[in-house]
Amino acid sequence: MRRRAPEFRRPGPRRLSYWICSLLGISIAAGFVLFFFQHHHQDRFRPPVRKKIPTDGNNSHGTIYLMQELLNSSSFSRQLADQLTLAKAYIIIAKEHNNLQLAWELRSQIRNGQRLLSQAAVRGKPITLEEAHHIVSELAQLIYKAQDFHYDIATTIAKLKSHTLALEEHANAATVQSAKFGELAAKAMPKNLHCFNIKLTEEWFKNPSLRKLSEEGRNSPRLVDNNLYHLYIFSDNVLATSVVVNSTASNADHPQQLVFHVVTDKVNYWAMTTWFLRNNFRGCTVKVLSIEELSWLNASSSPLIKQLVHSETWAYNIAGSSKDQSWETKLKDPNFASLLNHLRFYIPQIQPQLEKVVFLDDDVVVQKDLTPLFSVELHGNVIGAVETCLEAFHRFYKYLNFSNPVISSRFDPQACGWAFGMNIFDLVAWKKENITDKY
Repeated sequence: MRRRAPEFRRPGPRRLSYWICSLLGISIAAGFVLFFFQHHHQDRFRPPVRKKIPTDGNNSHGTIYLMQELLNSSSFSRQLADQLTLAKAYIIIAKEHNNLQLAWELRSQIRNGQRLLSQAAVRGKPITLEEAHHIVSELAQLIYKAQDFHYDIATTIAKLKSHTLALEEHANAATVQSAKFGELAAKAMPKNLHCFNIKLTEEWFKNPSLRKLSEEGRNSPRLVDNNLYHLYIFSDNVLATSVVVNSTASNADHPQQLVFHVVTDKVNYWAMTTWFLRNNFRGCTVKVLSIEELSWLNASSSPLIKQLVHSETWAYNIAGSSKDQSWETKLKDPNFASLLNHLRFYIPQIQPQLEKVVFLDDDVVVQKDLTPLFSVELHGNVIGAVETCLEAFHRFYKYLNFSNPVISSRFDPQACGWAFGMNIFDLVAWKKENITDKY
């Protein structure tokens, strides 16, 4: 029988094969897509591979390794570090209970543990079980032994807290002691200078020419000449004042134009005057004035002075005690109770003819020419000072009690305090603002 032509054959079986091939191709493509997404998803959430740290003995690499080991809760380094911390606490408790043998054993194993941690950090490799087993076992036994002596965790925490408080008290006491020793060292003199003031005072009374020079310079026109540069120092320390004057004159371009007004107390007046008359500081003028010469400065001129010259305050300064325990703490401080610390606010009364002065404390050493300071424009302000309020601890709210309504109504808590080491005083603006009466 003759075959049919292709266009007359039945298409059914061939269509079925086409469908099967199409479904198979789609399944394979879907499988590839699913495999791709699953693999990509696993890569996204796969934990990062830990980088291998080279073991070249470098200190920084050892530090990185040690930090990683200590953060690993299953590492021997972490276990050993925890044991060492606990063992150090038990050493303190054992010593307090006079168990010196246990304290010695703990200290010995702590040294071994620290040595092992140091070696591991240097080589950059983890501590092995063989290395850690002996030390960890010994420390564990000692810790259990300490716990058998009822050195439990609660006791440990309480003891550590008490030791922390005791250390803080010791630190505070050491800070106060250091400040006192520093103040004492600053005021002390070498042994060969103990009688320095006495020798100068003796020379004052033995040498009439010194007294004559002092009288001649008392009315010198240079003392009130506003074309010169006037500097004020209030001090009872001859050598400290000499350092300030000498360093200022040595660094000045024209020291002959400098005029120093030194104000001191009666005890040191003769020694101070003798010293500055005997020595020539590059031709500058030094005039020494005693507090007793300021006849207008008395208890009626200021409530503060009235308190400072109170008989019981003077008794405290001289004898070191005061019968009236209700006096303010500051008034019992010899530094505060000295009139020399307050006379800077009376400069316009001390020398009324002057217009601008530079105030220097007796603990500064000048390293530059200060005469350009007199050309600084203060723009109507009374005092020019070095900027000290770049940090918050010099703001007024750190010193004054702003819960007091009188203080809060008159002062700005964010206002800037300043140091009196070196200041410029515009005495014209001072008088205009009546600063002395306000003080």
